[in-house]
Amino acid sequence: MALDGIFLSKIKDELTDKAVGLRVDRVNQPTRDEIILNLRGKGCSYKLLFCVRADSPRVHFTSHPIDNPPVPSMFCMLMRKYLTGALLKGIRQQEMDRILFVDFDATNEIGDRTELTLCIEIMGKYSNLILISGERVIDAVKRVDITTSSVRQILPGIEYKLPPAQGKLNIETADISSITERILSQGDKLLSTAVMNTLQGISPIVSREIAYRATFDDCAVSALSEEQKEILKNELNFIKYNLHSADTFYMLTEKNGKPKDLSHYDVRQYSDSLEVKVYKSCSELLDDFYYERDRINRINHRGHELIKLINNLIERTSRKIGVQSEELKKCRDKETLRLYGELILANLYRLSKGTSYYEVENYYDECKLIKIPCNPALSPTENQKKYYKDYRKAQTAEKMLEKLIEEAENEIVYLESVLDELSRADTDSEISLIRQELAQGGYIKNIKGKKQKPPKELPPFEFRSSDGFRILVGRNNVQNEKLSLKTAHKSDMWLHTQKIPGSHVIIFGDGREISDEAIEEAAVIAACYSKAKDSSLVPVDYTRVKALKKPNGGKAGMVIYHEYYTIIVNPDKEKAESLKVK
Repeated sequence: MALDGIFLSKIKDELTDKAVGLRVDRVNQPTRDEIILNLRGKGCSYKLLFCVRADSPRVHFTSHPIDNPPVPSMFCMLMRKYLTGALLKGIRQQEMDRILFVDFDATNEIGDRTELTLCIEIMGKYSNLILISGERVIDAVKRVDITTSSVRQILPGIEYKLPPAQGKLNIETADISSITERILSQGDKLLSTAVMNTLQGISPIVSREIAYRATFDDCAVSALSEEQKEILKNELNFIKYNLHSADTFYMLTEKNGKPKDLSHYDVRQYSDSLEVKVYKSCSELLDDFYYERDRINRINHRGHELIKLINNLIERTSRKIGVQSEELKKCRDKETLRLYGELILANLYRLSKGTSYYEVENYYDECKLIKIPCNPALSPTENQKKYYKDYRKAQTAEKMLEKLIEEAENEIVYLESVLDELSRADTDSEISLIRQELAQGGYIKNIKGKKQKPPKELPPFEFRSSDGFRILVGRNNVQNEKLSLKTAHKSDMWLHTQKIPGSHVIIFGDGREISDEAIEEAAVIAACYSKAKDSSLVPVDYTRVKALKKPNGGKAGMVIYHEYYTIIVNPDKEKAESLKVK
Protein backbone atom coordinates (compact mmCIF):
# COMPACT_ATOMS: atom_id res chain seq x y z
CA MET A 1 0.00 0.00 0.00
CA ALA A 2 1.18 3.47 -0.84
CA LEU A 3 1.15 5.16 2.57
CA ASP A 4 4.62 6.55 2.02
CA GLY A 5 6.47 9.48 3.61
CA ILE A 6 5.07 11.92 1.04
CA PHE A 7 1.52 10.76 1.73
CA LEU A 8 2.26 10.99 5.46
CA SER A 9 3.35 14.61 5.04
CA LYS A 10 -0.03 15.41 3.53
CA ILE A 11 -1.77 13.60 6.41
CA LYS A 12 0.35 15.66 8.82
CA ASP A 13 -0.84 18.87 7.14
CA GLU A 14 -4.49 17.79 7.37
CA LEU A 15 -4.21 16.74 11.02
CA THR A 16 -2.37 19.95 11.91
CA ASP A 17 -5.07 22.05 10.27
CA LYS A 18 -7.93 20.35 12.13
CA ALA A 19 -6.58 18.79 15.33
CA VAL A 20 -4.04 21.20 16.82
CA GLY A 21 -5.63 23.01 19.77
CA LEU A 22 -8.08 20.19 20.57
CA ARG A 23 -8.07 18.19 23.80
CA VAL A 24 -8.13 14.43 24.29
CA ASP A 25 -11.58 13.54 25.61
CA ARG A 26 -11.31 9.74 25.59
CA VAL A 27 -8.82 7.02 24.67
CA ASN A 28 -9.96 3.65 23.33
CA GLN A 29 -8.12 0.57 22.11
CA PRO A 30 -10.40 -1.55 19.89
CA THR A 31 -7.64 -4.09 19.15
CA ARG A 32 -4.05 -4.69 20.23
CA ASP A 33 -2.73 -2.70 17.26
CA GLU A 34 -5.16 0.23 17.29
CA ILE A 35 -5.58 3.32 19.46
CA ILE A 36 -8.30 5.94 18.98
CA LEU A 37 -8.04 9.40 20.51
CA ASN A 38 -11.37 11.19 20.76
CA LEU A 39 -10.48 14.88 20.33
CA ARG A 40 -12.82 17.72 21.29
CA GLY A 41 -12.77 21.44 20.88
CA LYS A 42 -15.17 24.32 20.60
CA GLY A 43 -17.87 23.16 18.20
CA CYS A 44 -15.93 20.22 16.77
CA SER A 45 -14.81 16.71 17.57
CA TYR A 46 -12.72 14.11 15.74
CA LYS A 47 -11.65 10.51 16.21
CA LEU A 48 -7.94 10.15 15.49
CA LEU A 49 -6.96 6.57 14.65
CA PHE A 50 -3.44 5.18 15.10
CA CYS A 51 -2.95 1.70 13.64
CA VAL A 52 0.32 -0.25 13.72
CA ARG A 53 -0.95 -3.52 12.24
CA ALA A 54 1.71 -4.95 9.91
CA ASP A 55 -0.51 -4.96 6.81
CA SER A 56 -2.19 -1.58 7.37
CA PRO A 57 -0.13 0.85 9.50
CA ARG A 58 -1.51 4.39 9.33
CA VAL A 59 -2.80 7.48 11.13
CA HIS A 60 -5.87 9.48 10.11
CA PHE A 61 -9.27 10.74 11.20
CA THR A 62 -11.98 8.09 11.18
CA SER A 63 -15.75 8.35 11.12
CA HIS A 64 -16.53 4.63 11.15
CA PRO A 65 -17.84 3.08 14.38
CA ILE A 66 -15.46 0.54 15.94
CA ASP A 67 -16.54 -1.61 18.89
CA ASN A 68 -14.31 -1.62 21.95
CA PRO A 69 -13.61 -4.67 24.15
CA PRO A 70 -15.54 -4.82 27.46
CA VAL A 71 -12.29 -4.66 29.46
CA PRO A 72 -9.60 -2.13 28.36
CA SER A 73 -6.00 -3.32 28.02
CA MET A 74 -3.17 -2.20 30.31
CA PHE A 75 -1.71 -0.03 27.53
CA CYS A 76 -5.10 1.62 26.98
CA MET A 77 -5.35 2.37 30.73
CA LEU A 78 -1.83 3.87 30.66
CA MET A 79 -2.75 6.06 27.67
CA ARG A 80 -5.87 7.25 29.48
CA LYS A 81 -3.82 8.09 32.54
CA TYR A 82 -1.34 10.25 30.63
CA LEU A 83 -3.35 11.71 27.74
CA THR A 84 -6.92 12.26 28.94
CA GLY A 85 -7.41 16.03 29.00
CA ALA A 86 -4.10 16.71 27.22
CA LEU A 87 -3.93 19.50 24.63
CA LEU A 88 -2.66 18.54 21.18
CA LYS A 89 -0.21 21.33 20.42
CA GLY A 90 1.70 20.18 17.33
CA ILE A 91 2.52 17.43 14.81
CA ARG A 92 6.01 16.83 13.40
CA GLN A 93 7.42 14.50 10.76
CA GLN A 94 10.94 13.08 10.74
CA GLU A 95 12.11 14.63 7.47
CA MET A 96 10.22 12.74 4.74
CA ASP A 97 10.39 9.45 6.60
CA ARG A 98 7.34 7.50 7.76
CA ILE A 99 7.60 8.67 11.37
CA LEU A 100 5.16 11.14 12.89
CA PHE A 101 5.42 12.83 16.32
CA VAL A 102 2.20 14.13 17.91
CA ASP A 103 3.03 16.53 20.76
CA PHE A 104 0.74 17.09 23.76
CA ASP A 105 0.65 19.54 26.63
CA ALA A 106 -0.58 17.42 29.56
CA THR A 107 -0.91 17.56 33.36
CA ASN A 108 0.55 14.90 35.64
CA GLU A 109 -0.88 13.42 38.86
CA ILE A 110 0.24 16.35 41.04
CA GLY A 111 -1.02 19.00 38.64
CA ASP A 112 2.29 19.95 37.01
CA ARG A 113 2.40 20.59 33.28
CA THR A 114 4.34 18.06 31.26
CA GLU A 115 5.09 17.56 27.58
CA LEU A 116 4.31 14.18 26.05
CA THR A 117 4.82 12.87 22.55
CA LEU A 118 2.98 10.05 20.80
CA CYS A 119 5.24 8.68 18.08
CA ILE A 120 3.91 6.45 15.30
CA GLU A 121 6.46 4.61 13.20
CA ILE A 122 4.98 3.26 9.97
CA MET A 123 7.39 0.51 8.93
CA GLY A 124 5.39 -2.57 7.91
CA LYS A 125 5.77 -5.37 10.46
CA TYR A 126 8.05 -3.14 12.56
CA SER A 127 5.37 -0.44 12.91
CA ASN A 128 4.92 0.82 16.46
CA LEU A 129 3.15 3.41 18.59
CA ILE A 130 5.32 4.82 21.39
CA LEU A 131 4.45 7.23 24.21
CA ILE A 132 7.47 9.42 25.09
CA SER A 133 8.17 11.90 27.89
CA GLY A 134 11.18 14.06 27.10
CA GLU A 135 13.58 11.56 25.61
CA ARG A 136 12.38 8.56 27.62
CA VAL A 137 9.95 5.87 26.55
CA ILE A 138 6.90 5.55 28.83
CA ASP A 139 5.56 2.52 26.99
CA ALA A 140 4.78 1.18 23.52
CA VAL A 141 2.16 -0.97 21.83
CA LYS A 142 4.98 -3.35 20.85
CA ARG A 143 7.88 -3.62 23.28
CA VAL A 144 11.20 -4.50 21.63
CA ASP A 145 13.93 -6.08 23.75
CA ILE A 146 17.42 -7.40 23.02
CA THR A 147 16.05 -10.81 22.04
CA THR A 148 13.91 -9.18 19.35
CA SER A 149 16.40 -6.62 18.03
CA SER A 150 20.09 -6.06 18.77
CA VAL A 151 20.02 -2.71 16.94
CA ARG A 152 17.27 -0.80 18.74
CA GLN A 153 15.21 -1.55 21.85
CA ILE A 154 11.90 0.06 22.82
CA LEU A 155 11.16 -0.51 26.51
CA PRO A 156 9.71 1.61 29.34
CA GLY A 157 12.31 3.93 30.86
CA ILE A 158 14.98 3.74 28.16
CA GLU A 159 15.99 6.58 25.84
CA TYR A 160 14.03 6.83 22.60
CA LYS A 161 16.21 6.59 19.52
CA LEU A 162 15.23 7.03 15.90
CA PRO A 163 15.48 4.03 13.55
CA PRO A 164 18.85 3.85 11.72
CA ALA A 165 19.06 6.33 8.82
CA GLN A 166 19.15 4.85 5.30
CA GLY A 167 21.09 7.69 3.69
CA LYS A 168 18.32 8.64 1.27
CA LEU A 169 17.56 12.19 0.10
CA ASN A 170 14.66 14.27 1.37
CA ILE A 171 12.75 15.54 -1.67
CA GLU A 172 11.52 18.52 0.35
CA THR A 173 15.00 19.89 1.11
CA ALA A 174 17.30 18.34 -1.52
CA ASP A 175 17.98 19.96 -4.87
CA ILE A 176 16.23 18.24 -7.80
CA SER A 177 19.45 18.20 -9.80
CA SER A 178 21.19 16.31 -6.96
CA ILE A 179 18.31 13.83 -6.75
CA THR A 180 18.34 13.28 -10.51
CA GLU A 181 22.11 12.85 -10.55
CA ARG A 182 21.97 10.15 -7.86
CA ILE A 183 19.19 8.31 -9.70
CA LEU A 184 21.10 8.41 -13.00
CA SER A 185 24.27 7.12 -11.30
CA GLN A 186 22.57 3.75 -10.77
CA GLY A 187 22.89 2.70 -14.40
CA ASP A 188 22.38 -1.03 -13.87
CA LYS A 189 19.16 -0.59 -11.86
CA LEU A 190 15.59 -0.31 -13.12
CA LEU A 191 14.41 3.29 -13.01
CA SER A 192 11.73 2.58 -10.40
CA THR A 193 14.28 0.82 -8.16
CA ALA A 194 16.75 3.69 -8.54
CA VAL A 195 14.05 6.21 -7.52
CA MET A 196 13.21 4.17 -4.40
CA ASN A 197 16.92 3.81 -3.54
CA THR A 198 17.37 7.57 -3.75
CA LEU A 199 14.35 9.19 -2.07
CA GLN A 200 13.02 9.03 1.47
CA GLY A 201 9.42 7.97 1.93
CA ILE A 202 8.47 7.09 -1.62
CA SER A 203 6.35 4.01 -2.28
CA PRO A 204 6.74 1.35 -4.99
CA ILE A 205 3.59 2.45 -6.81
CA VAL A 206 4.77 6.09 -7.04
CA SER A 207 8.26 4.98 -8.12
CA ARG A 208 6.75 2.81 -10.86
CA GLU A 209 4.48 5.67 -11.91
CA ILE A 210 7.44 8.05 -12.27
CA ALA A 211 9.21 5.40 -14.40
CA TYR A 212 6.06 4.81 -16.44
CA ARG A 213 5.62 8.51 -17.22
CA ALA A 214 9.25 8.87 -18.22
CA THR A 215 9.56 5.73 -20.34
CA PHE A 216 6.07 4.13 -20.68
CA ASP A 217 7.86 1.14 -19.20
CA ASP A 218 10.40 0.45 -16.47
CA CYS A 219 13.74 0.19 -18.25
CA ALA A 220 17.29 0.34 -16.91
CA VAL A 221 18.57 3.80 -15.97
CA SER A 222 21.42 3.47 -18.49
CA ALA A 223 18.88 3.13 -21.33
CA LEU A 224 17.20 6.52 -20.68
CA SER A 225 17.29 9.05 -23.51
CA GLU A 226 17.90 12.75 -22.88
CA GLU A 227 14.21 13.43 -23.38
CA GLN A 228 13.27 10.77 -20.83
CA LYS A 229 15.76 12.20 -18.33
CA GLU A 230 14.10 15.59 -18.71
CA ILE A 231 10.65 14.06 -18.11
CA LEU A 232 12.03 12.34 -14.99
CA LYS A 233 13.32 15.66 -13.70
CA ASN A 234 9.96 17.37 -14.40
CA GLU A 235 8.03 14.67 -12.54
CA LEU A 236 10.30 15.00 -9.49
CA ASN A 237 9.83 18.77 -9.61
CA PHE A 238 6.07 18.33 -9.73
CA ILE A 239 6.10 16.14 -6.59
CA LYS A 240 8.48 18.49 -4.75
CA TYR A 241 6.44 21.64 -5.35
CA ASN A 242 3.09 19.98 -4.56
CA LEU A 243 4.15 18.45 -1.24
CA HIS A 244 2.00 20.76 0.88
CA SER A 245 -0.72 21.66 -1.59
CA ALA A 246 -4.37 20.69 -1.09
CA ASP A 247 -3.97 17.72 -3.38
CA THR A 248 -6.37 15.25 -4.88
CA PHE A 249 -6.07 11.66 -3.62
CA TYR A 250 -6.79 8.48 -5.53
CA MET A 251 -8.17 5.04 -4.64
CA LEU A 252 -7.58 2.29 -7.18
CA THR A 253 -10.23 -0.42 -7.21
CA GLU A 254 -10.78 -3.62 -9.13
CA LYS A 255 -13.78 -3.91 -11.44
CA ASN A 256 -15.81 -5.53 -8.65
CA GLY A 257 -15.19 -2.50 -6.41
CA LYS A 258 -12.60 -4.17 -4.16
CA PRO A 259 -9.90 -1.63 -3.09
CA LYS A 260 -6.53 -2.41 -4.63
CA ASP A 261 -4.20 0.51 -3.85
CA LEU A 262 -4.10 4.22 -3.03
CA SER A 263 -1.91 7.16 -3.95
CA HIS A 264 -1.37 10.92 -3.65
CA TYR A 265 -0.16 10.80 -7.26
CA ASP A 266 -2.45 10.30 -10.28
CA VAL A 267 -1.69 6.72 -11.32
CA ARG A 268 -1.87 5.94 -15.04
CA GLN A 269 0.25 2.77 -15.28
CA TYR A 270 -2.73 0.40 -14.95
CA SER A 271 -4.57 1.91 -17.92
CA ASP A 272 -8.21 0.70 -17.79
CA SER A 273 -7.59 -2.48 -15.75
CA LEU A 274 -8.33 -0.62 -12.47
CA GLU A 275 -10.93 2.02 -11.72
CA VAL A 276 -10.02 5.28 -9.98
CA LYS A 277 -12.04 7.00 -7.27
CA VAL A 278 -11.04 10.56 -6.39
CA TYR A 279 -10.97 12.04 -2.86
CA LYS A 280 -10.28 15.54 -1.58
CA SER A 281 -9.31 14.37 1.93
CA CYS A 282 -6.52 11.88 2.62
CA SER A 283 -8.19 10.85 5.90
CA GLU A 284 -11.45 10.09 4.10
CA LEU A 285 -9.55 8.02 1.53
CA LEU A 286 -7.64 6.03 4.16
CA ASP A 287 -10.78 5.57 6.26
CA ASP A 288 -12.76 4.13 3.35
CA PHE A 289 -9.86 2.09 1.98
CA TYR A 290 -8.93 0.28 5.19
CA TYR A 291 -12.22 0.15 7.05
CA GLU A 292 -13.91 -2.67 5.16
CA ARG A 293 -10.78 -4.81 4.99
CA ASP A 294 -9.87 -4.21 8.63
CA ARG A 295 -13.44 -4.84 9.72
CA ILE A 296 -13.42 -8.24 8.05
CA ASN A 297 -9.98 -9.03 9.48
CA ARG A 298 -11.08 -7.95 12.96
CA ILE A 299 -14.25 -10.02 12.87
CA ASN A 300 -12.40 -13.01 11.41
CA HIS A 301 -9.77 -12.72 14.14
CA ARG A 302 -12.31 -12.58 16.95
CA GLY A 303 -14.63 -15.12 15.32
CA HIS A 304 -11.83 -17.51 14.31
CA GLU A 305 -11.99 -19.40 17.59
CA LEU A 306 -15.75 -19.87 17.22
CA ILE A 307 -15.48 -20.87 13.56
CA LYS A 308 -12.82 -23.46 14.42
CA LEU A 309 -14.90 -24.77 17.33
CA ILE A 310 -18.05 -25.09 15.21
CA ASN A 311 -16.24 -26.77 12.31
CA ASN A 312 -14.74 -29.28 14.76
CA LEU A 313 -18.18 -29.94 16.24
CA ILE A 314 -19.68 -30.44 12.77
CA GLU A 315 -16.86 -32.82 11.80
CA ARG A 316 -17.19 -34.77 15.06
CA THR A 317 -20.98 -35.00 14.73
CA SER A 318 -20.68 -36.14 11.09
CA ARG A 319 -18.29 -38.90 12.13
CA LYS A 320 -20.72 -39.92 14.87
CA ILE A 321 -23.55 -40.09 12.35
CA GLY A 322 -21.36 -42.29 10.11
CA VAL A 323 -20.67 -44.76 12.94
CA GLN A 324 -24.32 -44.80 14.03
CA SER A 325 -25.48 -45.32 10.43
CA GLU A 326 -23.26 -48.39 10.13
CA GLU A 327 -24.70 -49.76 13.38
CA LEU A 328 -28.18 -49.03 12.08
CA LYS A 329 -27.49 -51.05 8.92
CA LYS A 330 -26.66 -54.04 11.12
CA CYS A 331 -29.91 -53.54 13.01
CA ARG A 332 -31.81 -53.75 9.72
CA ASP A 333 -31.04 -57.52 9.77
CA LYS A 334 -32.96 -57.97 13.03
CA GLU A 335 -35.73 -59.95 11.27
CA THR A 336 -33.15 -62.57 10.33
CA LEU A 337 -32.30 -62.94 14.04
CA ARG A 338 -35.97 -63.37 14.89
CA LEU A 339 -36.37 -65.94 12.08
CA TYR A 340 -33.38 -67.98 13.29
CA GLY A 341 -34.74 -68.02 16.84
CA GLU A 342 -38.19 -69.09 15.66
CA LEU A 343 -36.87 -71.88 13.43
CA ILE A 344 -34.63 -73.23 16.20
CA LEU A 345 -37.61 -73.20 18.59
CA ALA A 346 -39.74 -75.09 16.05
CA ASN A 347 -37.05 -77.78 15.67
CA LEU A 348 -35.82 -78.21 19.27
CA TYR A 349 -36.97 -81.84 19.38
CA ARG A 350 -34.41 -82.89 16.75
CA LEU A 351 -31.50 -80.54 17.42
CA SER A 352 -28.54 -81.42 19.64
CA LYS A 353 -25.69 -79.63 21.34
CA GLY A 354 -22.13 -79.59 19.95
CA THR A 355 -22.66 -78.58 16.30
CA SER A 356 -21.60 -75.28 14.74
CA TYR A 357 -24.79 -74.87 12.70
CA TYR A 358 -28.34 -76.20 12.49
CA GLU A 359 -29.76 -77.25 9.14
CA VAL A 360 -33.55 -76.87 9.18
CA GLU A 361 -36.45 -76.19 6.78
CA ASN A 362 -37.53 -72.55 6.38
CA TYR A 363 -41.31 -72.82 6.24
CA TYR A 364 -41.45 -69.13 5.21
CA ASP A 365 -39.58 -69.96 1.98
CA GLU A 366 -41.14 -73.13 0.53
CA CYS A 367 -39.40 -75.25 3.19
CA LYS A 368 -35.99 -74.76 1.64
CA LEU A 369 -33.09 -75.90 3.82
CA ILE A 370 -31.31 -73.13 5.70
CA LYS A 371 -28.12 -73.27 7.77
CA ILE A 372 -28.34 -71.35 11.06
CA PRO A 373 -24.98 -70.52 12.74
CA CYS A 374 -24.87 -71.44 16.41
CA ASN A 375 -22.55 -71.75 19.38
CA PRO A 376 -21.61 -75.43 19.84
CA ALA A 377 -20.97 -74.82 23.55
CA LEU A 378 -24.65 -73.91 24.04
CA SER A 379 -27.72 -76.08 23.93
CA PRO A 380 -30.36 -75.54 21.17
CA THR A 381 -32.61 -73.81 23.75
CA GLU A 382 -29.80 -71.47 24.81
CA ASN A 383 -28.99 -70.67 21.16
CA GLN A 384 -32.66 -69.97 20.49
CA LYS A 385 -32.86 -67.62 23.51
CA LYS A 386 -29.67 -65.85 22.40
CA TYR A 387 -31.15 -65.13 18.94
CA TYR A 388 -34.34 -63.73 20.49
CA LYS A 389 -32.28 -61.64 22.89
CA ASP A 390 -30.16 -60.27 20.00
CA TYR A 391 -33.38 -59.55 18.06
CA ARG A 392 -34.90 -57.52 20.91
CA LYS A 393 -31.56 -55.74 21.40
CA ALA A 394 -31.37 -54.82 17.70
CA GLN A 395 -35.00 -53.68 17.76
CA THR A 396 -34.34 -51.33 20.69
CA ALA A 397 -31.02 -50.14 19.21
CA GLU A 398 -32.71 -49.35 15.89
CA LYS A 399 -35.21 -47.01 17.53
CA MET A 400 -32.51 -45.33 19.62
CA LEU A 401 -30.11 -45.00 16.69
CA GLU A 402 -32.78 -43.47 14.47
CA LYS A 403 -33.50 -40.92 17.17
CA LEU A 404 -29.80 -40.22 17.80
CA ILE A 405 -29.09 -39.79 14.07
CA GLU A 406 -32.03 -37.41 13.70
CA GLU A 407 -30.82 -35.36 16.69
CA ALA A 408 -27.27 -35.28 15.29
CA GLU A 409 -28.52 -34.18 11.86
CA ASN A 410 -30.55 -31.40 13.50
CA GLU A 411 -27.46 -30.38 15.45
CA ILE A 412 -25.45 -30.08 12.22
CA VAL A 413 -28.23 -27.94 10.71
CA TYR A 414 -28.09 -25.70 13.80
CA LEU A 415 -24.27 -25.45 13.79
CA GLU A 416 -24.27 -24.59 10.09
CA SER A 417 -26.79 -21.84 10.82
CA VAL A 418 -24.39 -20.45 13.46
CA LEU A 419 -21.55 -20.53 10.90
CA ASP A 420 -23.81 -18.56 8.56
CA GLU A 421 -24.45 -16.02 11.33
CA LEU A 422 -20.70 -15.65 11.87
CA SER A 423 -20.09 -15.13 8.15
CA ARG A 424 -22.46 -12.13 8.23
CA ALA A 425 -21.47 -10.70 11.63
CA ASP A 426 -20.54 -7.04 11.15
CA THR A 427 -19.67 -6.01 14.69
CA ASP A 428 -18.02 -7.35 17.82
CA SER A 429 -21.40 -7.18 19.56
CA GLU A 430 -22.80 -9.70 17.08
CA ILE A 431 -19.84 -12.00 17.71
CA SER A 432 -20.43 -11.68 21.46
CA LEU A 433 -24.13 -12.49 21.07
CA ILE A 434 -23.31 -15.59 19.03
CA ARG A 435 -20.79 -16.63 21.68
CA GLN A 436 -23.48 -16.15 24.33
CA GLU A 437 -25.89 -18.28 22.26
CA LEU A 438 -23.33 -21.10 22.07
CA ALA A 439 -22.70 -20.82 25.81
CA GLN A 440 -26.43 -21.13 26.52
CA GLY A 441 -26.50 -24.21 24.29
CA GLY A 442 -23.65 -25.79 26.25
CA TYR A 443 -21.16 -25.72 23.37
CA ILE A 444 -18.69 -23.42 25.14
CA LYS A 445 -18.10 -22.54 28.78
CA ASN A 446 -18.65 -19.08 30.16
CA ILE A 447 -15.43 -17.37 31.21
CA LYS A 448 -14.92 -17.70 34.96
CA GLY A 449 -13.42 -15.05 37.18
CA LYS A 450 -14.02 -11.37 36.48
CA LYS A 451 -17.64 -10.62 35.70
CA GLN A 452 -17.96 -9.81 32.00
CA LYS A 453 -20.11 -7.01 30.67
CA PRO A 454 -23.08 -8.57 28.83
CA PRO A 455 -23.03 -8.03 25.05
CA LYS A 456 -25.07 -5.15 23.72
CA GLU A 457 -28.51 -6.19 22.44
CA LEU A 458 -28.77 -5.31 18.77
CA PRO A 459 -32.10 -4.70 17.02
CA PRO A 460 -33.08 -6.80 13.98
CA PHE A 461 -32.18 -5.44 10.56
CA GLU A 462 -35.05 -3.33 9.27
CA PHE A 463 -36.21 -2.93 5.68
CA ARG A 464 -39.15 -1.27 3.97
CA SER A 465 -40.74 -2.79 0.86
CA SER A 466 -41.46 -0.61 -2.18
CA ASP A 467 -45.15 -0.49 -1.19
CA GLY A 468 -44.46 0.36 2.45
CA PHE A 469 -44.47 -2.96 4.37
CA ARG A 470 -42.06 -3.19 7.31
CA ILE A 471 -39.65 -6.13 7.07
CA LEU A 472 -37.43 -7.34 9.94
CA VAL A 473 -34.50 -9.76 9.66
CA GLY A 474 -32.98 -11.63 12.62
CA ARG A 475 -29.23 -11.32 13.30
CA ASN A 476 -28.81 -14.67 15.09
CA ASN A 477 -30.77 -17.79 16.07
CA VAL A 478 -31.93 -16.40 19.41
CA GLN A 479 -33.22 -13.25 17.74
CA ASN A 480 -34.73 -15.32 14.91
CA GLU A 481 -36.79 -17.29 17.42
CA LYS A 482 -37.88 -14.20 19.33
CA LEU A 483 -38.83 -12.42 16.11
CA SER A 484 -40.82 -15.32 14.65
CA LEU A 485 -42.51 -16.79 17.74
CA LYS A 486 -42.94 -13.76 20.03
CA THR A 487 -42.73 -10.48 18.11
CA ALA A 488 -44.62 -11.32 14.91
CA HIS A 489 -48.43 -11.52 14.76
CA LYS A 490 -50.05 -14.74 13.54
CA SER A 491 -51.21 -13.06 10.31
CA ASP A 492 -47.73 -11.73 9.45
CA MET A 493 -45.65 -13.46 6.78
CA TRP A 494 -42.57 -15.55 7.59
CA LEU A 495 -39.83 -16.32 5.03
CA HIS A 496 -36.71 -18.50 5.06
CA THR A 497 -34.44 -20.07 2.46
CA GLN A 498 -35.52 -23.65 1.78
CA LYS A 499 -33.23 -26.16 3.54
CA ILE A 500 -30.43 -23.56 3.56
CA PRO A 501 -29.09 -21.85 6.74
CA GLY A 502 -30.20 -18.23 6.94
CA SER A 503 -32.05 -15.55 8.88
CA HIS A 504 -35.77 -15.50 9.64
CA VAL A 505 -37.54 -12.73 7.73
CA ILE A 506 -40.90 -11.28 8.83
CA ILE A 507 -43.22 -9.07 6.78
CA PHE A 508 -45.51 -7.14 9.13
CA GLY A 509 -48.98 -6.72 7.66
CA ASP A 510 -50.19 -4.12 10.19
CA GLY A 511 -53.79 -4.78 9.20
CA ARG A 512 -53.15 -4.82 5.44
CA GLU A 513 -53.09 -7.74 3.03
CA ILE A 514 -49.43 -8.44 2.27
CA SER A 515 -48.71 -7.84 -1.41
CA ASP A 516 -46.94 -10.17 -3.85
CA GLU A 517 -44.37 -7.42 -4.43
CA ALA A 518 -43.53 -7.27 -0.72
CA ILE A 519 -43.20 -11.08 -0.59
CA GLU A 520 -40.85 -11.09 -3.60
CA GLU A 521 -38.68 -8.31 -2.14
CA ALA A 522 -38.60 -10.00 1.28
CA ALA A 523 -37.59 -13.27 -0.44
CA VAL A 524 -34.65 -11.45 -2.09
CA ILE A 525 -33.65 -10.14 1.37
CA ALA A 526 -33.95 -13.66 2.84
CA ALA A 527 -31.67 -15.02 0.10
CA CYS A 528 -29.12 -12.24 0.71
CA TYR A 529 -29.11 -13.02 4.45
CA SER A 530 -28.43 -16.74 4.00
CA LYS A 531 -25.65 -19.15 3.14
CA ALA A 532 -26.82 -18.95 -0.50
CA LYS A 533 -26.13 -15.21 -0.76
CA ASP A 534 -23.56 -15.77 -3.53
CA SER A 535 -25.71 -18.28 -5.46
CA SER A 536 -28.46 -17.80 -8.03
CA LEU A 537 -32.04 -19.09 -8.21
CA VAL A 538 -32.45 -19.58 -4.46
CA PRO A 539 -35.70 -21.23 -3.22
CA VAL A 540 -37.37 -19.30 -0.38
CA ASP A 541 -40.32 -20.72 1.59
CA TYR A 542 -43.01 -18.38 2.92
CA THR A 543 -46.01 -18.95 5.14
CA ARG A 544 -48.11 -17.22 7.78
CA VAL A 545 -46.55 -17.03 11.23
CA LYS A 546 -49.47 -19.02 12.64
CA ALA A 547 -48.17 -22.07 10.72
CA LEU A 548 -44.90 -22.09 12.64
CA LYS A 549 -44.19 -24.37 15.57
CA LYS A 550 -41.07 -24.97 17.66
CA PRO A 551 -40.33 -28.71 17.97
CA ASN A 552 -39.85 -30.20 21.43
CA GLY A 553 -36.19 -29.95 22.36
CA GLY A 554 -35.42 -27.92 19.23
CA LYS A 555 -32.37 -25.67 19.12
CA ALA A 556 -32.64 -21.88 19.18
CA GLY A 557 -34.24 -20.59 15.99
CA MET A 558 -35.52 -23.99 14.87
CA VAL A 559 -39.15 -24.09 13.69
CA ILE A 560 -41.25 -26.56 11.72
CA TYR A 561 -44.06 -25.85 9.26
CA HIS A 562 -46.13 -27.94 6.84
CA GLU A 563 -48.24 -25.47 4.86
CA TYR A 564 -46.12 -23.12 2.76
CA TYR A 565 -45.37 -21.72 -0.68
CA THR A 566 -41.99 -21.43 -2.40
CA ILE A 567 -40.62 -18.61 -4.55
CA ILE A 568 -37.36 -18.73 -6.55
CA VAL A 569 -35.29 -15.53 -6.45
CA ASN A 570 -31.81 -14.20 -7.19
CA PRO A 571 -29.97 -12.68 -4.18
CA ASP A 572 -29.79 -9.10 -5.50
CA LYS A 573 -27.60 -7.42 -2.86
CA GLU A 574 -27.98 -3.93 -4.34
CA LYS A 575 -31.77 -4.21 -4.33
CA ALA A 576 -31.79 -5.50 -0.74
CA GLU A 577 -29.48 -2.68 0.36
CA SER A 578 -31.73 -0.08 -1.31
CA LEU A 579 -34.68 -1.28 0.81
CA LYS A 580 -32.73 -1.17 4.08
CA VAL A 581 -33.76 1.43 6.64
CA LYS A 582 -30.64 3.42 7.51
